[in-house]
Amino acid sequence: MRTMHPHNYARRRDELAGWKVEVVSYKLGKRYRCAVDNVSPGALLARGDGITREEAETQALNKARDLLSKTRVFMVD
Repeated sequence: MRTMHPHNYARRRDELAGWKVEVVSYKLGKRYRCAVDNVSPGALLARGDGITREEAETQALNKARDLLSKTRVFMVD
């Protein structure tokens, strides 16, 4: 049995819709995978996959942007 290992692993922090996020992407087999989480508390927001890293990241970032833009923020005095 052959196991696949991730290659071309990349991790970066970014800002998306006013929120700090972490973007992790890597190649697994012939496809790239990407996951976007909010830095605090670190909850997974979205995943994406594609033939290229850019395709996978764009897919995941678009999903995460959509979710974060719908998130209500309450100001506490």
